[in-house]
Amino acid sequence: MLRRLYDWVLELAARPWAPKALAVVSFVESSVFPIPPDIMLIPMCLAKPNRAFWYAGICTVASVLGGLLGYAIGALLYDTLGQFLIRLYGYGDKLEAFRAAYAEWGAWIILIKGATPIPYKLVTIASGFAGYNLFWFIVLSIITRGVRFYLVATLLYFWGEQARVFIERRLGLIMISFVIIFIAGFYAATKIF
Repeated sequence: MLRRLYDWVLELAARPWAPKALAVVSFVESSVFPIPPDIMLIPMCLAKPNRAFWYAGICTVASVLGGLLGYAIGALLYDTLGQFLIRLYGYGDKLEAFRAAYAEWGAWIILIKGATPIPYKLVTIASGFAGYNLFWFIVLSIITRGVRFYLVATLLYFWGEQARVFIERRLGLIMISFVIIFIAGFYAATKIF
């Protein structure tokens, strides 16, 4: 079953509309959606390694634009939608402590959390809620999201075929590892956030 799902995702990644879907997933992941764009980025880079950097650029731009939506939710709609989303992910009781930390460490929080499995939407909403400088939020988001997505693209561009063979031989282990990293990101966010 896992093999069929993997083959299906690779087939979808090669479709002409896949870059648009990647942009949509990257955009909504930065503000409301819980699944990271890596789910699409990796298969797309494996399907077309020569387009890996283009796909990373799509992820970066769409993620930063989605981050602006998350920022707006935190700045303008925190009492309604922002609070709902923060509570939905289980972080409502820690936001005030995070806001205080933001005053001192805002740039580092954006840089570190934007490149880790910790959900980026939490950073975007909290940045707006904390009133972090919008210009620096955008600059730091471009840096941290760019580094993350271009690192994936670089690895798959240079070692795409070896990565594909590795993934196909160890598909079950890879999927379990991804789920563990995803859950660990949310868990780490509850301890750090």
